[in-house]
Amino acid sequence: MLSLTTLSTAKAEKPAYDPASLEIGVVHFGPGAFHRAHQAAYFDALAAKDKRWGICGVSLHSAGVRDALKPQDGLYTLAVLDEEISYRIIGSMREVLVGPEDIEAVFERLLRPSVEIVTSTVTEKGYCLAPDFSLDLQHPDILHDLANPQTPKSFIGYVAEALRRRRAAGLKPFVLIPCDNLPKNGQRLKEAVTVFAGQNDHDLAKWVHDTLQCPSTMVDSITPATDDALRTRVAEVTGMADAWPIQREAFTQWVIEKHTHENGPDWQSVGVTLTDNVPAYERAKLRLLNGPHSTLAYLGLHRGYESVSEAMKDVELADTVRRLMMEDVVPLLEAPEGLDLVAYCEDILKRFRNPAIVHKLAQIAWDGSQKLPIRILSSLGEALDRGQDIRRLCLPLAAWMRFVRKKAVSGDAITDPLAAELIAIGKACDDMPADVGRFLALRAVFAEDLAGDVTVRGGIEGAYAELLSREGLFA
Repeated sequence: MLSLTTLSTAKAEKPAYDPASLEIGVVHFGPGAFHRAHQAAYFDALAAKDKRWGICGVSLHSAGVRDALKPQDGLYTLAVLDEEISYRIIGSMREVLVGPEDIEAVFERLLRPSVEIVTSTVTEKGYCLAPDFSLDLQHPDILHDLANPQTPKSFIGYVAEALRRRRAAGLKPFVLIPCDNLPKNGQRLKEAVTVFAGQNDHDLAKWVHDTLQCPSTMVDSITPATDDALRTRVAEVTGMADAWPIQREAFTQWVIEKHTHENGPDWQSVGVTLTDNVPAYERAKLRLLNGPHSTLAYLGLHRGYESVSEAMKDVELADTVRRLMMEDVVPLLEAPEGLDLVAYCEDILKRFRNPAIVHKLAQIAWDGSQKLPIRILSSLGEALDRGQDIRRLCLPLAAWMRFVRKKAVSGDAITDPLAAELIAIGKACDDMPADVGRFLALRAVFAEDLAGDVTVRGGIEGAYAELLSREGLFA
């Protein structure tokens, strides 16, 4: 089994430092596959010359990652599957705590002066935000945390209480760096924490507002879920059993808004982009990668495909996605300095075709009610305002509705924070274009002005009818 004791014999690239020598300087909430493939790999590279940035991972729910990595001394294998395949042992994850079991241990880490950075990959729903991106003060976890700040359930609750304790101890705030696909994620997160703090302590809220650095970010690397096939492959290549290896493509990108952090990490030395224009990178990624990903997921599942690369072999489907990107979305975007949007699209399409990565469409289809407003509806609303043809942008929305309907009929579970409402809507559908109206009434997904627009309703109903009638797509 992979561990510090057996590390020297692993047939893979090894950390360029002694993992046991790292100081914990980062607390990360949500140590799932993406974090361990992405941010942890950057901190692993930093550790080769700066040992201050070891990671304490905090899981808010499951003990699975902790239980897998603890016997391995936090080590795991990162398999990079692309035109060239490589295997690398990551040593930056020094421990994993489970929030519900280790609350005071989590706060002890967050109060260490050495901990200067808190990062997060808790998914869009983990920020407990309302549809307008403000803190949802009626969210059950937020209501619990306001009443019980010492024993929080939410990421927001942990951050606010940790900042309260740091202030009381005379410590400066950590730098808070969200890494989820939310527009203006740093701004949204800081606002949410400030509002939460202000519910019980106005002075704390002012301190958070005045002193907390919370830069916005954009992160990107396709990271399929780990399966037994990957575990077997890693064991055969490296000679080490690994309970939870991670796989991703070669491409990886981390863009962070310029911010103040005295003596912080040398981000640029490990390939991180620091910029004053994160929103332009963010919109390009959300709308040109994540939006087409969701489009492939729902349309691909409708056609019976299982993975992104398999769906991209469907010429009609691949052409529809390409035209959605080039003709419908690119005209809406501002290109960040140095980024050619057309070339960026072609690179994304190449990444989608990567046969070495088996990215399950079912995984991408999770949490559609949270993802589609950011990935698709944002573009649709702007296209509508400009008088552009919105038919292709309606296709993923119609396909999502068909996805929900089929799940409701089959009795299969839906992974979505609105699962109960969606199943109820799906069961009430009649397999007619009029079904669209039931979904459009869902205010957590569709804003009233957009849902009430006759062009939008007609476009989605037309796409829905098309999906009902045949396996084809609009040209």
